[in-house]
Amino acid sequence: MRTGSNSLVKELDLWKTDRHGFTTLQDEVSINVLPLQGKIPEWLSGTLIRNGPAKFAVGKQNYNHWFDGLAMLHKFSFTRGNVSYSNRFIRSKAYKKAEDTGIISFPEFATDPCRSIFSRVSTMFSSHTTDNTNVNIARVANKFIAMTETPIPIEFDPHTLETVGVIDYNDHISGRLTTAHPHHDFDKKETINYMTQFSRESKYNIYRVITGKNRELITSLRSKEPSYMHSFALTENYVILVEFPLVINPIDLLVSGKPFIENFKWKPERGTKFTVVSRSDGKIVGSYHTDPFFAFHHVNAFEIENKIVLDIVTYQNDDIIRSLYLDVVRGNVKDKKTIPTSELRRYEIRLNSNFIEHETSHVMLELPRINYRRNNMNDYDFMYAAGTHSIGDFTNRLIKINVKSKDFAVWSEKGCHPGEPVFVARPGGVQEDDGLVLSVVLDSNKENSYLLVLNAQSFEEIARAEVPHHIPYGIHGQYFGDIN
Repeated sequence: MRTGSNSLVKELDLWKTDRHGFTTLQDEVSINVLPLQGKIPEWLSGTLIRNGPAKFAVGKQNYNHWFDGLAMLHKFSFTRGNVSYSNRFIRSKAYKKAEDTGIISFPEFATDPCRSIFSRVSTMFSSHTTDNTNVNIARVANKFIAMTETPIPIEFDPHTLETVGVIDYNDHISGRLTTAHPHHDFDKKETINYMTQFSRESKYNIYRVITGKNRELITSLRSKEPSYMHSFALTENYVILVEFPLVINPIDLLVSGKPFIENFKWKPERGTKFTVVSRSDGKIVGSYHTDPFFAFHHVNAFEIENKIVLDIVTYQNDDIIRSLYLDVVRGNVKDKKTIPTSELRRYEIRLNSNFIEHETSHVMLELPRINYRRNNMNDYDFMYAAGTHSIGDFTNRLIKINVKSKDFAVWSEKGCHPGEPVFVARPGGVQEDDGLVLSVVLDSNKENSYLLVLNAQSFEEIARAEVPHHIPYGIHGQYFGDIN
């Protein structure tokens, strides 16, 4: 691993990207054996399933934002050193309505076809909320589900990728906004997440799902102006919500006429609040205030003696959201746009006090992953992320970071744009980084994509499996070792 300079550069340039990453992939295919360079270890015998937007227009209507495109699953399966591939759109109500009518019928993250106040009220209080589950994948209570930030998870068959249907928990826990990043406690065999319930007195409803059972409310936290939070942190004893000053007055959802995310306002004077909640009884252990910042993704959190250590990829403000509008990332805007720089920060919270502080170690990275099953909620050494060579670029390298020594290693190839790196542990491995890293890479040189396989310890390429078409930039995915 090598160390590099991490000084923050203020002057930013246009994204350098490949338009294919934001171009519709229409065809659904199934390929038994992909052309392979290198050799894949035979112990890799499972399935990587990726999720993300793949259809960016319906008829003559265009979606506005990368997060709006209709969801497609991509499946890479490994058997005796070979790789197969298949893909399939999720047959959500949003997808089927679009196919049937040729128009966008459901409001998305930054696209809203509803025009009248009546339509917006109906959307807020009816089943017309989008179920376009294009963000992440999880296995919850032994069901494979696709998720987005509306609380309408869709079950799918991991073998065929066929849509099974919406999961209805049939309980009284409600909300309109959730995260597509539930946390799994493998020892306690429970999954934890939360939903934001918008009303005159809004609430964060934190809940758990125990294997084979329905959801169980841990606590409800009141919030006059709820924050937009894409993820949260979990430790052995606590749930930590980090409320950024990107907040909403729920009435604006009814009267503004704007798409969902555009109703949120950046209020830096509020600062950022860390709320620590006890998992056992739902009581607030403490609230900790610090300077304003924004983030999509937590990396990890754990307890040491009487403090919480929390790693998170941060931005100075919410400009990153506007930077991912499709007209910006495709380079269609006339005015020069600036793209914000991210930072890897480590926050230290001392319980039973008001103390919170942070240090910054790396810049220009996103989509962080760790050896999750082994190290989630535990002290750890390594994280993996997508990053950039220079400010203004879209993702064009993968980074392995030692979060303690701050050393890092890099994989990159000219003209190639890797997505989220997914770590897969080698069976029987002792070291934290004993395994592989899998990433779907868009190759602008050949105008197609390939699955990249890296040795996680050396961070050197050992194989790649080429797909005959481009795969649009995905968001998140998971590896499952036991579904083949």
